Amino acid sequence: MKRGFTLIELLVVIAIIGILSSVVLASLNTARSKGNDAAIKANTDSVASQAALYYSENSNSYGVANTGAGASCSAADTLFANTTIGNAIAAIDTANGAGTIVCTSTSDTYMVASQLISDNTKYWCLDSTGQKAELSAAPANTDTACP
Repeated sequence: MKRGFTLIELLVVIAIIGILSSVVLASLNTARSKGNDAAIKANTDSVASQAALYYSENSNSYGVANTGAGASCSAADTLFANTTIGNAIAAIDTANGAGTIVCTSTSDTYMVASQLISDNTKYWCLDSTGQKAELSAAPANTDTACP
């Protein structure tokens, strides 16, 4: 006589598979948001190296005063109008989704800050002194250095 699985045994197996898949999906979301945070940090590093080149190629100046957020991070006559820096800012914008980006510059300073994904109350900030910091609040549009 052949004996198959009972309905209870099949339901238990399905429940176990469901629980395991929900744990895996939760872990994937955490990994995805940490990956986006890493992309934000890497692209701000790109901005730093390109800003150093821009500064030396433009008579030791980052351009005229600029403050802005998001798309405003591309004001003419500033380092943010540079194509390579603009691409890095766009990549930061993509990585942070609907988060905030703050870009400011004067002739001799700049700052870029982006909201992080894994904790949207925190911001990653980089400035012209090379300081990199995780901030607990958004910097002001008038800040030219990481607070």
